[in-house]
Amino acid sequence: MAAPTTAAPKASASGAPRKQNDTFNQKDKPTQVRLSNITAAKAVADAIRTSLGPRGMDKMIETGKKEVVISNDGATILKHMSVLHPAARMLVDLSAAQDIEAGDGTTSVVVLAGSLLSAAEKLLKKGIHPTQIAEGFQNAAAEAVKILEDISIPVDLEDRESLLKSATTSLSSKVVAQYSSVLAPIVVDSVLQVVNKATDINVDLNDIRIAKKIGGTIDDTELVSGLVLNQTAITSAGGPTRVEKAKIGLIQFQLSPPKPDMDNQVVVNDYRQMDRILKEERTYLLNLVKKIKKAGCNVLLIQKSILRDAVNSLSLHFLAKLKIMAIKEVERDEIEFICKATGCKPIADIDSFTEDKLGTADLIEEVESDGSRIVQISGIKNAGKTASIIMRGANQYVLDEAERSIHDALCVIRCLVKKRALIVGGGAPEIEVSLRLSGLAKAQTGFQAVCFQAFADAVEVIPTTLAENSGLSPISIVTELRNRHANGEQTAGINVRKGAISDMKRENVIQPLLVSTSAVELATETVRMLMKIDDILAAR
Repeated sequence: MAAPTTAAPKASASGAPRKQNDTFNQKDKPTQVRLSNITAAKAVADAIRTSLGPRGMDKMIETGKKEVVISNDGATILKHMSVLHPAARMLVDLSAAQDIEAGDGTTSVVVLAGSLLSAAEKLLKKGIHPTQIAEGFQNAAAEAVKILEDISIPVDLEDRESLLKSATTSLSSKVVAQYSSVLAPIVVDSVLQVVNKATDINVDLNDIRIAKKIGGTIDDTELVSGLVLNQTAITSAGGPTRVEKAKIGLIQFQLSPPKPDMDNQVVVNDYRQMDRILKEERTYLLNLVKKIKKAGCNVLLIQKSILRDAVNSLSLHFLAKLKIMAIKEVERDEIEFICKATGCKPIADIDSFTEDKLGTADLIEEVESDGSRIVQISGIKNAGKTASIIMRGANQYVLDEAERSIHDALCVIRCLVKKRALIVGGGAPEIEVSLRLSGLAKAQTGFQAVCFQAFADAVEVIPTTLAENSGLSPISIVTELRNRHANGEQTAGINVRKGAISDMKRENVIQPLLVSTSAVELATETVRMLMKIDDILAAR
């Protein structure tokens, strides 16, 4: 038996092996790049897939500063994840885009994108061109949005019951699910408080402020009329903590002796000069406080300063003597909200401190409950459209996650203001889209038919994952769902609490149409972008 022989490289006339020019022969490089991108992006999708739905798991994230974040919100998890691959980072950006557009469905959109990438990978292996896949998916996504709009239910903002059901559905997948009966009415009322039901087509969530306080339980969370400040009144010099018929001034300058821009040292060796400096300081501060009192102000909010102390003991003494309540350390990003809520205007220097820049309220008082102190402003005249929520919880982790949950629920109600339509949840719309797209695929020709069918199969990842995360058999559940929808039960979905299939509309599992349509559009857009990449180059 002869030994196998290997062909020697052809030698040139000079005897050296001839080097082949590979520049135009690397036909498989674009394919390798695409597969690498798909693998990296799918890894991100798989990482948060277990967090989908009411029975989804939470992730514990340790940040670089050794802080711990516990969450099952897709956008929060991905924001804290250290993702290096550029294609995988696109999925992180996708989740952030869904968070901005709809606020909810941040996990669903990444899971859907991962499933579409798997479908695209199979089509690539069949030899379909990436541009054709991208075009086919775009057409399928447009049809999917039409199907979702077709099965949606119109909603009126006067229908508080429907809004409550939507907020409850959003909260049901969060850590605070058991408190949804308390939080859902707070969320709905706070949005309705800041929006004009007839004309508004968006809600500025910056008009709703959440003050977090450790102590008590989430049951003690409340929506308060007026304004709540995290800061407390300064009582070290005997200043008041309760003021009726309040005139509120918001200053952006400091009640302390001025300092030069550069660090200077002044050496004083004469007691008379020392006395003169102290007298000047006293006169300067007294004049400031007198001007404030002359304008009729009896509650002073002082913006936080990094250059020098906002107040000193002498100015506090004068304020207390004149019965002016002082609250310092007001953050810069709170200024706009406070001005809108109280009707006051920020005052940059003492010369422009006039009565017309003050806000008025019936009562401002410092109250204590559950071991924490807050300043509550009630009976505000000329109040803008704002809302304040006091949130309580046992520890910081619970408070942070509850705030994220309330933010998602607020976004759900905002979606209904933007696009006033609802669809059922529980995987029902995805199965309906899948079924109708499969029907449309049969009417298509060529690569479009294959792409439509692949898109239809990929959309089923949502009900499949819901069933998996709930400990149910995904194959039998999804098969039964398909059967029910084929028989015309459009609202049949997975009831994760009962572990069976039931009518989602009757179970009150409903969500805004915008959440699902934006998830489909954004996920498809990202997949199309990844399909069109055929090389990764390093910049100098």
